[in-house]
Amino acid sequence: MLARIKVNGIVQGVGFRPFVYRVASHLNLKGYVLNLGDAGVEIEVEGSKEEIEKFIEYLKNKKPPLAKIDEIKVEWRKEKKYKKFEIRKSKEEKKNGTSIIPPDISICQECIEDMEKQERRRNYFFTTCTNCGPRFTIIKKLPYDRNNTTMDEFEMCEECYKEYTDPLNRRYHAQTIACKNCGPQIFLKYKEKLIEGEEAIWKTADLLNNGKIIAIKGIGGYHLACLADEKGKAVKRLRSILGRPQKPFALMARDIEMVEEIAFINDEEKDMLLNYIKPIVLLEKKKELPYVAPGLHNYGIMLPYTGLHFLLFKKIASPLIMTSANLPGRPIIYSEEEIKSIGADAILFYNRRIWQRCDDSIVKFIGKQPVLIRRSRGFVPTAIKIDFKTVNILATGAEENVVACLLKDGYAFMSQYIGHVVHLETFEFFKEAVNHLTGLINFEADAIACDLHPNFLTTKYAEEIAKEKNLPLFRVQHHHAHIAKVMAEYGLKEVIGISIDGFGYGDDGMAWGGEILYSDLACYKRLSHLQYHAMPGGDATTKYPLRMLAGILGKEAEEFLIERSSKFPYGEKEVEIVLKQVRNAKIKTSSCGRLLDAIAALLDVCHKMHYEGEPAMKLESVAKKGRDTLHIEPVIKNNVIETKEMVQQIFENRSKEDKANLAYSAEEYIANSLAMAAIEKAQEMGIKSIAIAGGCAYNEHITLRIKEKVEKEGMKFFIGKLLPCGDGGISFGQAIVANERMKKRC
Repeated sequence: MLARIKVNGIVQGVGFRPFVYRVASHLNLKGYVLNLGDAGVEIEVEGSKEEIEKFIEYLKNKKPPLAKIDEIKVEWRKEKKYKKFEIRKSKEEKKNGTSIIPPDISICQECIEDMEKQERRRNYFFTTCTNCGPRFTIIKKLPYDRNNTTMDEFEMCEECYKEYTDPLNRRYHAQTIACKNCGPQIFLKYKEKLIEGEEAIWKTADLLNNGKIIAIKGIGGYHLACLADEKGKAVKRLRSILGRPQKPFALMARDIEMVEEIAFINDEEKDMLLNYIKPIVLLEKKKELPYVAPGLHNYGIMLPYTGLHFLLFKKIASPLIMTSANLPGRPIIYSEEEIKSIGADAILFYNRRIWQRCDDSIVKFIGKQPVLIRRSRGFVPTAIKIDFKTVNILATGAEENVVACLLKDGYAFMSQYIGHVVHLETFEFFKEAVNHLTGLINFEADAIACDLHPNFLTTKYAEEIAKEKNLPLFRVQHHHAHIAKVMAEYGLKEVIGISIDGFGYGDDGMAWGGEILYSDLACYKRLSHLQYHAMPGGDATTKYPLRMLAGILGKEAEEFLIERSSKFPYGEKEVEIVLKQVRNAKIKTSSCGRLLDAIAALLDVCHKMHYEGEPAMKLESVAKKGRDTLHIEPVIKNNVIETKEMVQQIFENRSKEDKANLAYSAEEYIANSLAMAAIEKAQEMGIKSIAIAGGCAYNEHITLRIKEKVEKEGMKFFIGKLLPCGDGGISFGQAIVANERMKKRC
């Protein structure tokens, strides 16, 4: 008997072909295995039907740890009388398929041991095998072979080639295979000197220990690193260099023991830190490290994920700041030329090119459930499977935290994290990322989806593509897209959605952001929302939350605002103008994010937003130490959740109650009122599922309180696991809605 087998999934670059070779040899089957140009694998096996069926079971159940099989197609054919089983050269031509290369993977334990034991890999920073190392960031095109990656410039030495061609070796066809003799080399540029090799790494460690700031080339771009010790001098200087006075910096710790010295960690968080993805995980502070995360209750911490990181920590005994090297709002720097302008004391770089820049991923736990804040390195370009038929749709996202989505053959392929596309460099990166992913998966769009906001650059880009290719364009309301992404992830047909964030363009032209929606995958209906408040100065209320407080309380807060006039760029005169703007405001908002911002300003927690979500995040940190002392009962009138009275009560009690209790009481009111509104609508409509999404869903107190109340009523509560709650997952929701509207317009 002979079977031709097509395997789709993550099956290239993970040791799948040598695994197939070993299984076929063990079962005495003849034939071949090869990589296809669509990132799938083709196998022909010849032998008894019983042995072939056993072979297929091995594929399913004994696959390599990093392989992911989405589909196995088997076609029985006439025998060809193969004489042996072999691994054949890859096929370049692309076919229709849904496979994709694996994401970038952290160094494995065996390679860490090789850096100690193997002479030609001793302390070699770029030690990898088929089970680890960069993937997505180095590939130019499929199939995933060395000549299609940025490793094509490095010819293997005799020893590496021997490993590369031995099917029984774990470096068999490891496209990043290298050693000191033939692989990429590392250099340190310091004070006009160029130091090479191991010496460059040890010198970098010495400089870090002596308070220097070093730009370090990582897998997907440069990090800026410095010592995060109890003095914080280097961290303070780094803030000055970058012009980031408040934004939290990511930390890298040597191991779990070092993490436990500075943060509290439970078993779930520990498992996530140790996962091969090695994301940044938000952990509650145990010890305050100056200037690392000002005003926040948590740190973002990750463990080493490259050989270089492990080598540095041989000489460093404190956590390191390891933050993306970029100017505010711009993409991570990945070229040697550009990094020179960043202002670091020295640059540690290697001579292999990064083909696609890619930031670190970020995870936060809401209770015991991990939720993604940023889905990038380690996740991208792993596809998300959808349980229904799809057409090919390109969705462009919103404006901040932009990630593009390509829907194809029942899978969603998400780009890496792009960022805020209002900046030209970031917008160009967005287009490059879309084009690269399109090429990798051989994608041709049948339709385009975008946000409802007419002025987003992603909307204008979608309009251009749709016009150029004569494709239908679907403009998807922001909060419907948020809820649809959760629905598609869990296979839900209809839900009551709680969509809470900073801003989404509403059907009425107002700034939505605190919405209770009825939603199916194609349509939605706004059932209730947080109370509208004036936005004096429009977008300026986002940067200066005292303006939003004025929008809620008006003249009642005049004296309070005048006392804080120094917090306004133009002082007391600006306060007068703001109060006039409140009376004449044309733009109003139901935003949960702006409501939280106003309370943060009222409690003197944050008066200026230096980074996205800062006031609400700092308010959450203050509330962590509080309790509900005000017990404000939710008020819902005519499907509007009243919030002005709650803010007034916080205002009136500001000198009577502890700040933490007031912050907690405000969050408690928001959670209780949203839960009440959603539950009432669900009961009226006979719906048993309630989903939450949007950036404010990252507030653990608010989300867990809503979850508790929903489940108490016997309903099911859903929050996204595979995609960010915020705008980093919204393109997926846009694509899902557009896909359904291709079937039925609404």
